[in-house]
Amino acid sequence: MTGKAAGQTPAEEPNPAAADALEVAPGWGREKLEGWIPELANQEEVCSALEKAFDYRGDITITKKDGSKIEGYVFDRRSGPSLTQSCVRLFPKNSDEKVSISYADIAALAFTGRDTAAGKGWEAWVKKYQERKAAGERNIGLQPEALE
Repeated sequence: MTGKAAGQTPAEEPNPAAADALEVAPGWGREKLEGWIPELANQEEVCSALEKAFDYRGDITITKKDGSKIEGYVFDRRSGPSLTQSCVRLFPKNSDEKVSISYADIAALAFTGRDTAAGKGWEAWVKKYQERKAAGERNIGLQPEALE
């Protein structure tokens, strides 16, 4: 026997109303990175900035130590024990060729492109839907916004 029949009582009685509060998980916080130019003073800052660049849904501009600049979308990064053994891979803005750059070759990084994911979450969609519904619109569908 287990439970109340065995003389065991729960610490708290079940509260069905509390279950509703558990249905909503906290949202995912997003940093506003668009336009940000991080300091790259040490290895930790370089790695952290490039990790954020990987999660960013827009173009970034990398200035290499030789002065050349590459603007594009980061699609991969490979972290190693040192900056020389780590690299970031991106699709340059005006080329179909994939480029790989060692972390050690990066002098500066800037989040120059528009963050295409900003404001596109479920909560934003529901808010727009409710505004349109309150304005009297009908047949409001789940349509994606037009891309640039």
